[in-house]
Parts: sequence; C-alpha cells; structure tokens
Amino acid sequence: MTKRFVSIGECMIEMSGGAGQQYRMGFAGDTLNTAWYMRALLPAEWTVDYVTALGDDLYSKQIRQFLDSNDIGTSHIQTIKNKRPGLYMIHQEAGDRQFTYWRDTSAAKLLADNVGALDAALVGADLVYFSGITLAILAPRARGRLLKAIVKARNAGAQVAFDPNLRPALWTAPRVMTAVLTAGAAISDIVLPTHGDEAKVFGDVGVEGTAQRYLDEGVAEVAVKDGDRPALVATSDEQVTVTPEGGAEVVDTTGAGDSFNGAYLSSRLAGKGLKDSVMAAHAVARIVIGHRGALVDPALVRAQL
Repeated sequence: MTKRFVSIGECMIEMSGGAGQQYRMGFAGDTLNTAWYMRALLPAEWTVDYVTALGDDLYSKQIRQFLDSNDIGTSHIQTIKNKRPGLYMIHQEAGDRQFTYWRDTSAAKLLADNVGALDAALVGADLVYFSGITLAILAPRARGRLLKAIVKARNAGAQVAFDPNLRPALWTAPRVMTAVLTAGAAISDIVLPTHGDEAKVFGDVGVEGTAQRYLDEGVAEVAVKDGDRPALVATSDEQVTVTPEGGAEVVDTTGAGDSFNGAYLSSRLAGKGLKDSVMAAHAVARIVIGHRGALVDPALVRAQL
C-alpha cells in the first residue's frame, strides 16, 4: 500500500563556493533537503512529494527536472507566471559561512494563495512536514491558509512534523516570529527544534527547557538538535539523550539539521524507537557534514544505516 510524505516549502537556487569568484550552482532549501533524505531512506512503498510554487522561467524548469530525476514528486508544484525561484549565495567570512538572499520575486511566497491546490496537495498524506522558513516567507493571511490546510490534513489522519528553523531576519518582528512558530508547533505531532537557535529567542535553559516548552504546547514528541552536543528526544512519558559519535570531519555543515530530521522521521515511520531514531539521525548528519553541499548522494547515506 502506497504511503505519502509531503514536504512544504521553498526550493532555491544555491550558488556555493566563491573561491576566485567562481561559484557552483545547485538547488536546495530546508524542507527540500529533508525531503531528499526522506526519499533516500524511506522504503519504495512511500512516495515523497514536494509542495511549493515555481515560476515559468528556465531555472524553475530545471528545478522540476532535478526533482523528477531524483524521484521527488512535482505534481503539486504550482506555476506562477512572471515569477522565479529565490536565490542565495554562500561565502566564507571570519571562518564561517555567510548567506546572501534574493527572494523578492520568489514564486514560493505564493504557495498558499490557491487554497484548492494546497488542499489537494495534502489529500492522502501520511506525514506532512513544514518549517518556520515555510511560514516566514508567506504573507500573514497566507500563513493562516497554510496552517488551516495542514490542520485539515491532520484531521483526515495525517501526522504533522515541524522544524521551527528560526531565521529572525525573515520576520517583521520577534513577537510575530515567536507567535507564528508557536502556532505552527501547536498543530504538530513532532517538533524538531535546534536548541542554540531557540535559546536565543525563547531563553530556554538547556535542551530540556526547549523540549519542555513544546511539550507544554501539547506537542507529543520533541527531538531537540544541539549541533555536536547530545540531542534530546522527549515525550510526556520518556526522555532519551544521545551523544553523536566524536571525531567527525567537518567539511560543510549545510543541511546537517535537515538531514537529521529526515533520518529521524524516516526511522520513526519505520517503527524504530526514540533512541535508535536519534542514533540514525546523528549518523546521517555525520555523513552530510563530511561533504560539500546540503544534498549528499543517497547511496552514501543508505550505506551507513
């Protein structure tokens, strides 16, 4: 019996590298990255669909072809005339990655404008996944439409997973960001926050504080990432802390958290317990940070699990 994983968000053009003013073009985005690892790790009876909006330009066509060629469904991607994908460039500064974005004409900002198309995209979903960035790029009323569509899918039997993925620069004000992200979490079954980001905004003390805040919102399961420090997974009945294996070679941390999410969720869907799912998530993230770019060859990922 076919099952559906549906990821909602924005796929962007990525320009990475920058050495000698030479850049490499690719495609990425937080929810797409997670869909990539879900496709790599879920069994064949699962379909993986990406829900977004693209333009009618050359690069939108290339993104569709890229997704199709990697078995990520595109049938629910809307086409918005005279729009195009967002773009970002990565460069190194002071020993760390810096990002510059161009999103003004991004079609994905309109992904929730057509309610009928959005509802249709979620029909029959077994797991719906979205992020704080998905919400941040939308206009306020569009955020409401998206959350309503996700609640409708949840009421029809879908599980919902959410990564708050805090990006303050995308929001008009901190209070708007915290209110919307809390609303997103409140309609979700699984939340996958990053403690370092959350603590700066919500003042959480330790990974336990981050987990408890979401549990208090009624979330059933919270998997708190914390970089190379132990991750904590908590439910109302159980808490599990798992330390990642040490000595990892760090080449590029882009997509590490997104790959953690994909490995964790696919493991939970396979019936694995909390500890085994976090161990798998750490193992996949370890592979990703050892390679350049957010999207690692699926064969490398599968070989380690």
